Amino acid sequence: MGEIANFVAYIYAPAVLVTPLGALSIIVSACLAHFLLNERIQKMGIVGCVSCIVGSVMIVIHAPQEHTPSSVQDIWTLATQPAFLVYVVATLSAVLALVLHFEPHYGQTNILVYLGICSLMGSLTVVSIKAIGIAIKLTLDGMSQIAYPQTWFFLTVAVICVITQLIYLNKALDTFNATLVSPVYYVMFTTFTIIASVIMFKDWSGQNAGSIASEICGLITVLSGTIILHVTREQEPPPPPVGTVTWFINGDSLKSPEEEHLITHHRLDEYYEP
Repeated sequence: MGEIANFVAYIYAPAVLVTPLGALSIIVSACLAHFLLNERIQKMGIVGCVSCIVGSVMIVIHAPQEHTPSSVQDIWTLATQPAFLVYVVATLSAVLALVLHFEPHYGQTNILVYLGICSLMGSLTVVSIKAIGIAIKLTLDGMSQIAYPQTWFFLTVAVICVITQLIYLNKALDTFNATLVSPVYYVMFTTFTIIASVIMFKDWSGQNAGSIASEICGLITVLSGTIILHVTREQEPPPPPVGTVTWFINGDSLKSPEEEHLITHHRLDEYYEP
């Protein structure tokens, strides 16, 4: 249901507004984990949540107006303008370079390889999804867009990009810690998506420099809050070393032999009594 709502949001609002607001889901997840899973939010984590909220408010206040195209052909005109074609060629070239050259050599050691592929393809996914959503909206309004080949082209691009994203995001999660993958992916995906949307849909067209600067500041605040929230998240305690005995007091406080006068059994022929 959340993803359906996110899809609908791209129809009625510019990606410059919708994409950064995805950080609010991170705040909701952190709060639910705090109350339902007993995962404590650190003090700096609260600062991260506040930063996300403040940045989101700044973006909403200065967000540009949505200019909905009147047909899928208008969207095709936007997609084939020289500036966006240059972006598409640069994106696909970067993805091919990452897949063919950098992944075999650095994929297992550098997190930016997998997440770079996901983020670059994700930016094309968003603009394609937005085009499909507008085509569906126009069709429901009585102006059918199904017969246009451009509609099916955008659908094909979206499917290919989504599958590619899932493949390389799973590789990133299998290789690196999710605590590191989540904020880095969010920052890169948001940045590339906004760049693609600004170029294709001209989201900042007609806005003054002050509004654009405020949106950028809000975006930086949201990204910073996201990173702080993930970095300061409570880590799980490491597993006890082999050959020792550990115990819990009151179900949540792990004590060591230095804190409690008990005998710890290490080996059959050796006893240690603090």
